[in-house]
Amino acid sequence: MVIRNRRARHDYELLETFEAGIVLKGSEVKSLREGGGSISEAFARYSDGEMFLEGMHVPEYRQASYNNHVPVRTRKLLLKKDEVRRIRKGIERQGLTMVATQLHFRNGWAKVQLALARGRKKYDKRQREAARDAQTQIDREMKRTK
Repeated sequence: MVIRNRRARHDYELLETFEAGIVLKGSEVKSLREGGGSISEAFARYSDGEMFLEGMHVPEYRQASYNNHVPVRTRKLLLKKDEVRRIRKGIERQGLTMVATQLHFRNGWAKVQLALARGRKKYDKRQREAARDAQTQIDREMKRTK
């Protein structure tokens, strides 16, 4: 089961990726396994030597009754110290941001893939789309002339 952030590649230039564990409550894990959740607005921030995920939405688990969780809350990320240091340096010195690109389960553990990213301007997005369209046209013509 994988939840992807499709807008991340469009809105950002992804420079370096990291995989982090994520601290979740039981009802959150069950809700994610049912196929719920959204990371389209999720980003990571650095605070006091730790990384936290903000803006991730996990819908309430129906069977949890009064033990349910808050759908949008800050969740702690589990990273190694050297990874946290590299991310912090990129965020503070280079003005980059950490964007969640994917959430998946590996060996029963919830993992989130994060990318150190630089935001794209509107004209960059247009240029990239125009180049992709031109390449598609070239490929079609090459296939047609064979």
